[in-house]
Amino acid sequence: MSEVKPSRWKKFVSGLKSRYRLVILNDTTYGEKLSIRLTPLGIIIGITAITILMTTLVISLVAFTSLKEYIPGYGNIAERKKILELTFKTDSIEQSLQDKEAYMMNILNVLHDSLERKSPKPLKDTSGRFKNVNVEPGKSDKLFREDYEQNKSSIASFSNPKLKGISELVFFTPVKGIIVSAFNVKEEHFGLDLVTKEDETVKNVLDGTVVFTGFSAEDGYVIHVQHSNNLTSIYKHNNNLLKKTGDRIKAGDVISIVGNTGELSKGPHLHLELWYNGIPIDPQDCIAF
Repeated sequence: MSEVKPSRWKKFVSGLKSRYRLVILNDTTYGEKLSIRLTPLGIIIGITAITILMTTLVISLVAFTSLKEYIPGYGNIAERKKILELTFKTDSIEQSLQDKEAYMMNILNVLHDSLERKSPKPLKDTSGRFKNVNVEPGKSDKLFREDYEQNKSSIASFSNPKLKGISELVFFTPVKGIIVSAFNVKEEHFGLDLVTKEDETVKNVLDGTVVFTGFSAEDGYVIHVQHSNNLTSIYKHNNNLLKKTGDRIKAGDVISIVGNTGELSKGPHLHLELWYNGIPIDPQDCIAF
C-alpha cells in the first residue's frame, strides 16, 4: 500500500514544533559556553510578546508624560485651550468696541446736529400683536405737555446737587407701575425696575434722538435716547421697539412696548436708566412715579 502524504498544514504545524538548539562555542577551544533549546513557535510567541510590551510602554510614555509635547504638530493641550479662550475673548472685545464706537459716533452726530438718516429699520412686529397699539399721545399726555410748555420757565429746580444742569427739566413718566427694584450703584443696578402690565406702552421721558436700538441676551430689546445737556435715557426688556436709530422724538412719544425679554428679566417690567455726564443717576430724583 502507498503511504499517505501529510497535508501542508500538518507539515507547517509540525515545523513550528520542531526543536532546535542554539549553541554558543568558544572560537578557540570550541568549548560550549551556552546552549538554548528553541522552537519556531516559541520564537514567534516571544517576538510577539516583546512587541506588544514595547508598544504598550511607548504609548504609555507618550500619553502620560510630557514626551507627547515633542511630537511634531501635537502642541500643548493647555496652551491650545488658552489660545481658543483668548481668541473668543478677542472677538468679543472687538465686537464690543465696534458697538461702542458706533454708539459714540451717533452721540457725536446728535451733538453736532448731523445724525445720518441711514439707520437700521425698526424691529418688525411679526406676530401682529401690536398693530392696533395707539402710539398717539393720550388726552392726559397732551394736557401734561401743554402745561409743561406754558410753565417750564417757572418750574422749581431740584435740590440734589448732582442734578445741576438738568434741574429745570421736567421728565415725562415712561409707564405707570410699581417700583420693585430701586436704583443701587453698590449692587451695580444703575436704574430701577417698574412692574406694569405686559404690552403697556413705554413713553419717552424728554425730547431727544434715538441713538441705539438692538437686542442683547441679558437685556432683551433695548432703546437708548440721547437728550440735551449730555443726558441719556435707556429702556430695557421691551417686547417690541417702535422707533429706530436716528428718530427725533418728543417727551411722551411712545417708543416701545413693555415686555419680558432678556435673561435678567423675571416678568413683564421696564428697566429704566438715566445717565448724566457719563454717570448713572437715580430716576426717582427726576421723575414722579
